[in-house]
Amino acid sequence: MTVYHNDLPVNRNFDFIVCGGGTAGGVVAARLAANPDVQVLLLEAGGDERVEVVTDSRLWMKNIGGERDWQFRSQPCAALNGRTPPLPMGKVLGGGSSTNGLIWARGHRSDFDNWAEATGDDGWNYASVLQAYQRIERWQGPADPQRRGTDGPFEINLPTDPNPVAIALAEAAQAYGIERVEDLNGAAMEGEGASGIPNVAVTGGSQRVSVASAYLRPAIDQPNLTVVLGAMVEQVILEDRKAVGVRIHSDGQHWNAYASLEVVLSLGAINTPKLLMVSGIGPSTQLAAHDIECVQHLPGIGQNFQDHILVAGCVWEYQVPQAPRNNSAEFTFFWKSAAHLPAPDLQPVLEECAFGSEVTRAQYALPADPSLAWTLAPGLVRPHSRGQLLLGGRSMSEPLRIEANFLSDERDVTALLRAIEICRDLGNSSTLAPFVKRELMPGPLKGEALVRFLRDAAGTYFHQTCTAKMGRDEMSVVDGQLKVYGIDRLRIADGSVMPDITTGNTMAPCVMIGERAAQMLIETHW
Repeated sequence: MTVYHNDLPVNRNFDFIVCGGGTAGGVVAARLAANPDVQVLLLEAGGDERVEVVTDSRLWMKNIGGERDWQFRSQPCAALNGRTPPLPMGKVLGGGSSTNGLIWARGHRSDFDNWAEATGDDGWNYASVLQAYQRIERWQGPADPQRRGTDGPFEINLPTDPNPVAIALAEAAQAYGIERVEDLNGAAMEGEGASGIPNVAVTGGSQRVSVASAYLRPAIDQPNLTVVLGAMVEQVILEDRKAVGVRIHSDGQHWNAYASLEVVLSLGAINTPKLLMVSGIGPSTQLAAHDIECVQHLPGIGQNFQDHILVAGCVWEYQVPQAPRNNSAEFTFFWKSAAHLPAPDLQPVLEECAFGSEVTRAQYALPADPSLAWTLAPGLVRPHSRGQLLLGGRSMSEPLRIEANFLSDERDVTALLRAIEICRDLGNSSTLAPFVKRELMPGPLKGEALVRFLRDAAGTYFHQTCTAKMGRDEMSVVDGQLKVYGIDRLRIADGSVMPDITTGNTMAPCVMIGERAAQMLIETHW
């Protein structure tokens, strides 16, 4: 693999062009380049991931808001008291897998069976995606040959020597009635919910495993894989409703690259729909408003925006200070906010620091030193609220209008109030007493005071998805083979294609989407 920072590739003709070297795109590029007879170009807007704040799994929060974050932000959310929550997304080789909280959560059985129903393609059902996960994983935990892979490129572990608060929370959850399990990606993701220490993409105690380290770096010497860092894709080049290449801006230069077989978009749930729209593919009314010629009217592009909602958070001061360990998030559970629901909709997570929003951090005077406090952050992983993306101009350099609309559906408010109640019950239980000097936030609020706290504290779980969904209805953007409707030789492989967001952190499903996309391309072309 040749990585260009300031130089540009001499050859501009490839078999495949993959736009975005993130959690899915890096997988697609590496898998395609395993065939020495094809030339693959991978374009990444960010830089090199081999820096301490990426490679040290304990430092991941330092990437949020910095140079390895796109720094997207929502328009004011009425249901968040007018707040404008940030929407972090990785801008670095490996994408979100290089900047996230490292939890490996594959999703619930029902997620994928629903995807198969939406697409009419059994390749997306639970049984099929299990096979993809087995190709991906090098699982180091309890043996489960029916569900887990052990020979794949992506090493997954259980945290070594976890924070004792994580162990105590697992015990408290068991006493509460939420079954404690060894493997949250095993049979637990086929049932009613469970708790425990999450699978993490960490090796050696604090070394991050990312798509960059697991898939791309091992291919460093392959002459048929070209990676350009700092490369902003500006437009898909279309001829007769066929993708033939892309327009790129890097190091102050504009240049074109061409693909003889296919172009794959893996820019994430914000930049993928944006690129489609500035290329003339999307809602005709939006395109016309910015004088963009409509090549293909697809009204679903930029719609159906979904994100898990995380509340920052339920916070306790330590009896004895504890420095963060492993990925600094070593406990989670999946549970239902109401018994009648078909699958868990809640996923609170331990944050080994005082985790507050821009409002609550100041309001409750939370400590900055992460060793002084810990948080059990309520999380909603089956939200009903939907947002949208609207063009702000006719080029990639002009910002999108992102309307996240968090908590716009009152069902989400009801579910998260229940999540806060459960988290406070666990944190204030006798099991956690050895680790609690006092509760810092929110305390025993009731009624409107608690709802106001929720609206001040809720925000992103860093899992933006669903803006170019798979399906068969009029709002679908790609079919079950990830092909963009109405445009030949153009596919999408990232979290934007999810019809509905998965139950749990979205890194693992995005790696799986990349794995399945690569397999589709291989089956099509050789």
